[in-house]
Amino acid sequence: MGLEKRGTELLRGLPAVHRLLDHPHCRQLAATHGQKLLSAAAGEVIGEVRARILQGETVVETDLDLLADRVAERVQRQFEMNYRAVVNATGVVLHTNLGRAPLAEVAVAAIERTARGYNNVELNLQTGERGSRYEHVEQLICELTGAEAALVVNNNAAAVLLVLTELAKGKSVIISRGQMVEIGGSFRVSEVMKASGAHLVEVGTTNKTHEYDYERAIDDDTALILRVHTSNFRLVGFTHQPELSDLVALAHARNVPVYEDLGSGTLFDLRAHGIGDEPTVRETVRAGVDVCSFSGDKLLGATQAGIIVGKQEYIKRIKKNQLTRALRVDKLTLAALEATLRLYLDEDRAKRDIPTLWMMLRTEESMSPEAERLRAGLAAVFGDQAEVAVEPGLSQVGGGSLPTEELPTWHVTVRSRQFSLNRLEQALRQVTLPVLTTMRKEAIHFDVRTIFPREIDQVVASVRDAFARLG
Repeated sequence: MGLEKRGTELLRGLPAVHRLLDHPHCRQLAATHGQKLLSAAAGEVIGEVRARILQGETVVETDLDLLADRVAERVQRQFEMNYRAVVNATGVVLHTNLGRAPLAEVAVAAIERTARGYNNVELNLQTGERGSRYEHVEQLICELTGAEAALVVNNNAAAVLLVLTELAKGKSVIISRGQMVEIGGSFRVSEVMKASGAHLVEVGTTNKTHEYDYERAIDDDTALILRVHTSNFRLVGFTHQPELSDLVALAHARNVPVYEDLGSGTLFDLRAHGIGDEPTVRETVRAGVDVCSFSGDKLLGATQAGIIVGKQEYIKRIKKNQLTRALRVDKLTLAALEATLRLYLDEDRAKRDIPTLWMMLRTEESMSPEAERLRAGLAAVFGDQAEVAVEPGLSQVGGGSLPTEELPTWHVTVRSRQFSLNRLEQALRQVTLPVLTTMRKEAIHFDVRTIFPREIDQVVASVRDAFARLG
């Protein structure tokens, strides 16, 4: 049969739009999404097939059932959220691209309760008068950190900008050259300082800064000493920085306040469990700093926020700065943050119920059953077309926290010469519940540490769906 004749027959075989819309599948969708949307989708599907035929293709879908399925897929894609849940099988606990800290169940419940109705976000229920949104969490933060006062803004970068704007605008801020860092999203301390109106005074060298470097730099124009804690980077080898307590003593002797940007910040002593060397916020406050700020969605394990703690006289000034309103948090953030902070009142409950802590503290022994369960599920999916194994591996904390820390874990690995692992990895990002993995040494790795036990069966289902798409 000639190509021209074959094309004519294919064009004749294409159903009319009204006939496609009369298909039971399309009629069902029309009841949900409306006839107008279905008509447009059906016209597009038929138009695309017609265009392919006219371009000379001879293998196209003209079957009514198949075309109805394509219409359904197109309509459903229009209503599919771009912002979706995914499974984190990368082993990076605080994965910035995947939203950092998963929330505790009580925090999720608090958000839902708050979102469903009205609340007392700026109402004092005792007096019936207008209140401050920050009162809901300030007392809790002070109790957990030992600080005199606290304030919450929308992230720690905002906290740094606000503190510098209020306490050092038009004046000098002294900082060690070794702490002039850039973190994610090209956030540079020097640029934030410039935006705040403060003048940068660098002291010391990249690897070594001494107390006398700070002392020599202090003058009548000095408003603040800023110390950036190395929670998101490490200088190793021939290095030196003054102890925080010594720096505070030096600064206070010259009537200069000290501001510590902790970055990640933790309320839980991970060192007691052999993880990292991160000081707690309480230790930093006890060292005598005047102001300290840290993130809410990193080691704290809550929602995105910048938490500022310190002495009453400085926090009071910061609260009154006009920038505070522009950087304020919403009711959902406050709800999640308060619920998470309350978990820290009981350390055992915090370890169990805050996902970030729970993931970081998981042992190889505790993860072993989940690893074997996942291995068995994936082996059933692939049959003899892939080798599925459980292998030792290393997880990362991530999110700019504890950069050199690695946590022993189990990887479920998939190796195959029967199909493309790269295509499978890509397909896993396209299924209904995407699964994010890593590719190393010609294998796909599923790190069990960051997969919740409730997600094991879902991961297997997603892999089955992705594998089927490979054809």
